[in-house]
Amino acid sequence: MRRNTTRSLKALALCAVGLAIHGLATAQTRELDTKGVLLDRIAAIVNDGVVLTSELDAQIQQVSERLEAQRLELPPENVLRRQVLDRLVLQQIELQRAEHAGIKVSDDTLNAALEDVAKRNNLTLSQLPDALGSQGVDYAAYRDELREEITLSMLRQRDVLEHISVTAKEIDQYLEKQAKLPSAENEYSVSHILIAVPQEATTEQVEQASKRAADVYQRATSGEDFAKLAVAYSNSQTALEGGSLGWRKGSELPTFLTDVVAQMKPGQVSQPLRTPTGFHVIRLNDVRSSTAKSVERQVHVRHILMKTTELADDATVRGKLSALRDRILRGEDFGALAETNSEDPGSAPQGGDLGWTAPTDFSPEFTKMIEGLKEGEISEPFKTQFGWHLAQVLGWRDYDNSKDLQRRKAFEAIRASKADEETELWQRRLRDEAYVDYKS
Repeated sequence: MRRNTTRSLKALALCAVGLAIHGLATAQTRELDTKGVLLDRIAAIVNDGVVLTSELDAQIQQVSERLEAQRLELPPENVLRRQVLDRLVLQQIELQRAEHAGIKVSDDTLNAALEDVAKRNNLTLSQLPDALGSQGVDYAAYRDELREEITLSMLRQRDVLEHISVTAKEIDQYLEKQAKLPSAENEYSVSHILIAVPQEATTEQVEQASKRAADVYQRATSGEDFAKLAVAYSNSQTALEGGSLGWRKGSELPTFLTDVVAQMKPGQVSQPLRTPTGFHVIRLNDVRSSTAKSVERQVHVRHILMKTTELADDATVRGKLSALRDRILRGEDFGALAETNSEDPGSAPQGGDLGWTAPTDFSPEFTKMIEGLKEGEISEPFKTQFGWHLAQVLGWRDYDNSKDLQRRKAFEAIRASKADEETELWQRRLRDEAYVDYKS
């Protein structure tokens, strides 16, 4: 992670003048020449890394420009500075954890993400650097920031999402509850303010947080700008976005918000709501309808997969599959040959049968090939990221997937609703376990 490495190098540069890192925190980093020009300071020590004042100032400028563009009044300078610094500290902690866990984003993954960004802006990947440059964005820095975002996403997937369990009973209960809500398919724009309470809070700390939440609620209902209040008072990671959670389907709202938001009208602010992380003040900004797809095109396909090795290159593997294809065309059973020759452990025992599946669930190369086949037709050998394939289409159908889609969406919604709260708790644990020394 380039930024992390840069931080470490700069920290080492500080140590090179002969002072320990804790002593350096109050000193100034100076250029090693006769001029003694001030280069940077340490804003916070985070475990074995640092957050530099230059990074903090740059982030404050970005946040200020964004808030001003949204016509939101800036909070007091000291409040904004601490909010931004807290975010950078948490980010540094998470990046360190990702590094210790060996999480790395390959260049292929990064380039695929950049290509997606380019496509969404009607550009090619080669045009993206110039387009960013025209907006004053350095392409190399943009790549580094995107790599960090993907790294953090992978870390949260590993540490949070993969540990969230969703049972069949929860799905059944969820669907039963949603059936009673006429707005189950609606999408909601929601903002919230979190007044955090420590995990082992004293009665006095809980009371103080409760009073602050009540004060924020009164100010919000009296006409003060909710986004401004969020920037100034919220302890959530969405504070610098004015507390906005963005547009979410009713089924994807955090669990603690579901019942509250369902009873609110656009523009309303809720009474403070107590959860394990603290007190939440919620604002429903807007509601819009969303229609779910209920019918999908499916294909029944089977395949034989072979992979290249040091001893078998592309030409060799392709030749083997061509020979198998000829045997099938002469009358041998596809399924029997798949069972003995396919290297796909999931489908080989079933004669290569992949079942009824939406074509888009396959890799792009696989989808393109099978969409060009007639029922019963066998493809020529073709390559995907998984290896070389022979594929045979056994049939096509239009499938009413309403129930499957409902259960799939229910699973995703339950997990997403748990994820917000679990992520907040996970981040708090990381922060509590880290050594942080603020110097700015």
